[in-house]
Amino acid sequence: MKYIIACLFILLLSTGSLKAQQFINKGTIEFEVITNVKKTMGNDPFWEQLKDQIPTFKTAYYTFTFADNKSIYKFDHYDEKKAKVPEFLRRGEEQKDWYNDFNTGQNIVQKTQWGSLFNLKDSIQPIQWKLSNESRIIAGFNCRKAVGKILDSVYVFAFYTDEITISGGPCSVNGLPGMILGVTIPRMYVSMLATKLSVNNVDVNSIKPTNAKKYYSSKELKSILTTKIKDFTANSEDNEDNKNWINQLMWGILL
Repeated sequence: MKYIIACLFILLLSTGSLKAQQFINKGTIEFEVITNVKKTMGNDPFWEQLKDQIPTFKTAYYTFTFADNKSIYKFDHYDEKKAKVPEFLRRGEEQKDWYNDFNTGQNIVQKTQWGSLFNLKDSIQPIQWKLSNESRIIAGFNCRKAVGKILDSVYVFAFYTDEITISGGPCSVNGLPGMILGVTIPRMYVSMLATKLSVNNVDVNSIKPTNAKKYYSSKELKSILTTKIKDFTANSEDNEDNKNWINQLMWGILL
């Protein structure tokens, strides 16, 4: 009898251990994205006169759907209860999406700017990360901190979990040994934080890139944007505040 009880006890421990070792490879994660809109505008007189008409923060929600080591990250809705988002701050956000195939290393992104759609197809850009011992709980997952650098000079602070196996994250932030559930980019005045994960009724068919007639590489898109921004801000680049605004615009499109 004692032998049977001991066997049952060992079996229960083994079952619990197996459950603890289960990893998630398919699901949908909701991200809350908060941007300090007024900070991104700087102190230029043109923007100063608009600041009283807009909220300090813009809160949007995005979904990250993943399966088979592929993912799609796209806009879902605004939190209008916190603050009404003016129309000029909404433009194009609904059309943004980021598709990543981590099996092939391919990245396909759709963005809109100045009323035009830009479709990017390129390899997933590597990010050099430094891991930290700092940790925090996000959406019920124990996450470890990492610090990386994107777009040559922009530091990213991220928290990832290895309990979700895909090496993804919001926008084009990825490359850690697990799923990134928290991102802060101080120079862009934005934070992205996972609020919940759903593993039921995952819409796997939605994990596909947006088709386009023409695609640009990252290098080509950056060149086009640089030319357009120079034309738009002719004779004003020397202004420090304008430089900051131009950087915000460029980073937002290329991220």
